Amino acid sequence: MAMVAIPARTSALLLDIEGTTTPITFVKDILFPYIREHLEDYLSTHWEEDECKQDVHLLKKQEEEDVKNNRARPVHVLDQTVHTDEEKAISEVVETVLWQMAADRKTTALKQIQGHMWRAAYSAGRIKGEVYQDVVPSIKRWRRHGLKIYIYSSGSVEAQKLLFGYSVEGDVLDLFDGHFDTNIGAKVEGKSYERIAERIGCPPEEITFLTDVSREAKAAEDAGLNVVVVVRPGNMELTEEERGHYSLVTSFSQLEVMGST
Repeated sequence: MAMVAIPARTSALLLDIEGTTTPITFVKDILFPYIREHLEDYLSTHWEEDECKQDVHLLKKQEEEDVKNNRARPVHVLDQTVHTDEEKAISEVVETVLWQMAADRKTTALKQIQGHMWRAAYSAGRIKGEVYQDVVPSIKRWRRHGLKIYIYSSGSVEAQKLLFGYSVEGDVLDLFDGHFDTNIGAKVEGKSYERIAERIGCPPEEITFLTDVSREAKAAEDAGLNVVVVVRPGNMELTEEERGHYSLVTSFSQLEVMGST
């Protein structure tokens, strides 16, 4: 693919993670399996710690809410009283977490315990955040031209910071000026991008959004942002219409700042 110029009026780049800075397979084949494989051991090890107790409490509240809304599968509501056998209680938490993951839930309770498990794994060196080879050099180049760089991902801000703080390229967190997750709104809603523009403090037309997902691209475009769609191995196929409509790159190195040499 040919070089693509970042629109001249751009002052900030907003980057998606999965399929854009990082292979989709990293989340699917590394992060999620890690939770499934190590959850029971993690709970057994940290069960009496305050953070773990808070995680379990949040999961319990979520399950009670699901039962009320007839959403949960028929299981015992989590109970962590002194009368509950610890192994049984842990087993119930495991069932709940695995069920939420299988249902692709995006609950705060699920994200919180996953985030704490990933933090432990990253800091122990069991996991390193994957980023494509073109990402770090390109971001450094864009920053030299005065562009600000932000992340917007459905993964929590904490999970984002772990990925880039313990990446295969080392700690690259200082390359980013800020992080956004779905607390600002869903990625397929235009309002989310308007809120991000407000938070960044620049007009939407001064932001260029890089994503691999056409629905996100459309939402950002509806909000007035410039959009570049990133085509990486394993990403969702674009329609002919989408390929004709959006600027496409297969590597960040194809994106050049106007006026740069």
